[in-house]
Amino acid sequence: SGQAQFKVVIKSLSPKELVRIHVPKPLDRNDGTFLIRYRMYESVNEGLKIEVLYGDEHVAQSPYILKGPIYHEYCECPEEDPGAWQETLSCPTKEPQIAKDFASFPSINLQQMLNEVPKRFGEERGAIVHYTILNNHIYRRPLGKYTDFKMFSDEILLSLARKVLLPDLEFYINLGDWPLEHRKVNETPGPLPIISWCGSLDSRDIILPTYDITHSTLEAMRGVTNDLLSIQGNTGPSWINKTEKAFFRGRDSREERLQLVQLAKENPQLLDAGITGYFFFQEKEKELGKAKLIGFFDFFKYKYQVNVDGTVAAYRYPYLMLGDSLVLKQDSPYYEHFYMALQPWKHYVPIKRNLADLLEKVKWAKENDEEAKRIAKEGQLTARDLLQPHRIYCYYYRVLQNYAERQSSKPEIRDGMELVPQPDDNTSICQCRGKRPSREEL
Repeated sequence: SGQAQFKVVIKSLSPKELVRIHVPKPLDRNDGTFLIRYRMYESVNEGLKIEVLYGDEHVAQSPYILKGPIYHEYCECPEEDPGAWQETLSCPTKEPQIAKDFASFPSINLQQMLNEVPKRFGEERGAIVHYTILNNHIYRRPLGKYTDFKMFSDEILLSLARKVLLPDLEFYINLGDWPLEHRKVNETPGPLPIISWCGSLDSRDIILPTYDITHSTLEAMRGVTNDLLSIQGNTGPSWINKTEKAFFRGRDSREERLQLVQLAKENPQLLDAGITGYFFFQEKEKELGKAKLIGFFDFFKYKYQVNVDGTVAAYRYPYLMLGDSLVLKQDSPYYEHFYMALQPWKHYVPIKRNLADLLEKVKWAKENDEEAKRIAKEGQLTARDLLQPHRIYCYYYRVLQNYAERQSSKPEIRDGMELVPQPDDNTSICQCRGKRPSREEL
C-alpha cells in the first residue's frame, strides 16, 4: 500500500548474544495504544533493546532498554529475593480481596486440615488437590475423581516457581466450580482455608484468579492467541458503528439465561440473546431454539453486553470488560478475584438478579450514549490494569505468601504425594546468572 508501517524490532543488547525472538503483529487497541508481544526462545544476560519504528523513524520513547538477565518462559532461574521480584513487577502493595479472604484465618492449623479436608471434601465426587511446596519444588496428591483441572493449578505454580522463590506451604485447592467452605468464623469447629477459583457471599474460600484467567495468562506468556490480550486488539467496530442492542450468547447453565432468550424474542429491537447449547434444560430447546455459535470477537459488534452467571460467576466477564462495549452485569452472590475493584455505574451497569430491570437499563444506555460510552471505557481501562499477566502473577504470589505466614506448623511431603516436574525445555538455552554451579555440575 506504500504507507509507512509500524514495526517492532527486538534484539539482544550485546552483539555477542544472538537470540531467537518471535514478534507477531502488534494488537491495535483502537485508542492510540498497541500491545506488543514477543516470545523468546533463549535467554539474554545483557538485556534487550526494543525499537518501535514508524517507517524508519523511532516513535514514542523508542528505543527501550530492558536490563538483563532476561529469561525465557521455561527457564528455571527463580529470583531469590521475593521483595525484589515484586518490585520489578510493580506488584500492588495492597490487594483488598486477599486481605478480606485471610481475615477469617489469623492462623492456619495444618493438622486440622489434614484431619478434616479429605473427609469433608475429598470423597468420590471431590475435586480437591492437596499441594505442598517445599524448597521451591511442587508436590501434590489429588483427592476425589474430578481433579483433571489440576493441569491449570500445576502449570501456574510451576511457572511461578521458575520466576521467584516460593515460600514453603501446604494447602488444598478446590478445582470445582462452587466455593466449598460454608462454616462461619464463630462456629466450632471454624472454617478451613480452602483455596478456590470463585468466591461467594456465603462462603469463606480464599480466592485465586479463575483457571480461565490463569490459563489465558499462561497462553499470553507463550504467545498464543485466544487470551485476555488478543481480545484487546479485536474489539470490533468503533463505538459509533456498533449495533445498539444488548447481546448474549451462552449455554443454558442458569434459568435467567432462558429468561433472557424469552425477553429477546419479545423485544428484538433491544436485545439479541441465544442459547448455544442445551444441557441443563433440554426440554426448553424446542420452545426457545438453539443459536449458532459465533466467535467471541464478534460479540463486540454490539454496544451492550449482558453478563449473566453460569453455574457460578460467568468466567467470560473479564473478557467482556476488556472489550469496548458497555457491560450490563447481573447482580450476583458470586465473585472472581478482581471484582472488588469494580464499582457499579462507574465500570459497568448493574442489573437485578431476576433481570426485571434489564430492558429499562438498555433503554437508559441508548438514551444516554455519552455516559454509556464513558462507563464502557472506564471499565475497559480498569480491567486492562487488573488483568495484565504480571498482575495475575503478583496476585498468586501474594496469596501463597499470606497463607505461608499463617501456618502454625511446618509443611511436609505427605504419603501419596508426587513431585510435579518442571517441563523439560532442552530446545532453549538457559543459564541462570549469579548462580554458583552446584556440586554435581562441577
